[in-house]
Amino acid sequence: MHDYLDHFMNYLAVERGLAQNTLDAYGRDLVRYLEFLEAGGVASPDKITSALILRFLNQLKQKGLSARSRSRALAAIRTFHKFLTREKFATSNPTDQITAPKSLSTLPHTLSPADVERLLTGPKGNTPLAWRDRAMLEIIYATGLRVSELVTLRLTDLQMDVGYLTAFGKRSKQRIVPLGGEALAALREYLRHGRPLLDKTQTSQFIFLNRSGEGLTRQGFWKIIKRRALQAGITKNITPHTMRHSFATHLLENGADLRSVQAMLGHADISTTQIYTHVSRERLRKIHAQHHPRG
Repeated sequence: MHDYLDHFMNYLAVERGLAQNTLDAYGRDLVRYLEFLEAGGVASPDKITSALILRFLNQLKQKGLSARSRSRALAAIRTFHKFLTREKFATSNPTDQITAPKSLSTLPHTLSPADVERLLTGPKGNTPLAWRDRAMLEIIYATGLRVSELVTLRLTDLQMDVGYLTAFGKRSKQRIVPLGGEALAALREYLRHGRPLLDKTQTSQFIFLNRSGEGLTRQGFWKIIKRRALQAGITKNITPHTMRHSFATHLLENGADLRSVQAMLGHADISTTQIYTHVSRERLRKIHAQHHPRG
């Protein structure tokens, strides 16, 4: 079965051009799936039944995985079996009759505009790391970039004279995103004063660098935003994706149209963007309940 997985991962990387983060997610879910099959003595695709896959999903549930995580695992398994059937490695697809686990439809976590302001103005001082962190926080909120898109930004992706940057999203899809005045100012300050002190060899093409002059990782930025949130007195859980959620929600709450937000986020399907309209409606409901005399 692992030979089939190797063929599948190569197909995803070469023919479908999926990003490394997506490949890693598929790999983790499918390795766990194949280990389950091996433990049950299943070594052939045609020996896999719908009942067996449901047992695997139930095992994930018993281990505490959320409905969203189990749905993601099923999506990986479904795509894997479609590949096996198409390539004639299997005669049928056992996932055809399986529906995704019902999700609780949890709304994305966002920061209030006041909390965002505290976070963005938090990094103090004239040091390379302070300049860098101010610029990164301003940009991720101004653009709604995914963290992987932020840390892989290159100098050639900037069009600062017109106030835009080029982001490369899932499946290497390119989109142009406006920066805004505050983010541009913070970026210029970092590029002028901070980055030259970090890029000691003057050879890196990445915009955001660590202390060693190398490009930042996703984990590196995750640690930065956690530390800066604590310094700003923000106690709620915050991740890089919280900033992306906040970007979209605040745009819609201030009158932006859904199609424009979809384009800036790089969503292929507008239904993905529509979750943020639910966030806005939920906020209105809470305001009504809190302030209306008969709420």
